[in-house]
Amino acid sequence: MGSVLNPYIMFNGNAREAMEFYREVFGGELEIGTVADFGSPDSPEAEKVMHARLQTPDGFLLNAWDAPAGMPYHPGNNVAIYLGGNDETLGDHFTKLSAGGTVTMPLETQSWGDEAGSLTDQFGTHWMVNITH
Repeated sequence: MGSVLNPYIMFNGNAREAMEFYREVFGGELEIGTVADFGSPDSPEAEKVMHARLQTPDGFLLNAWDAPAGMPYHPGNNVAIYLGGNDETLGDHFTKLSAGGTVTMPLETQSWGDEAGSLTDQFGTHWMVNITH
């Protein structure tokens, strides 16, 4: 088995909602395990997501969890999830991800000839999309 490098996004109690939204955008299989599912049913955080995994038909893999009590939650702008390729459905993903969020750079043809855009979705996650032609 090889190694993997995939985004693992922390949320502030709404990881389930966010991952269900991402499943609507990308499709695929979503697995969600709560703190209770992982052996702590009596925890005050029993319903928080301890691990969520979305495997999409395009081969994307997103992971997520809810910040536990006492762990600072600071959605930042120092990391963005990049979606790139020559698949025109990436434009549809951009549109769907922007619902309830903020487009920071419209998806338009850029000086390098590709369509590119960026946004912050309704959960505070930053996305960059680049469609090659």
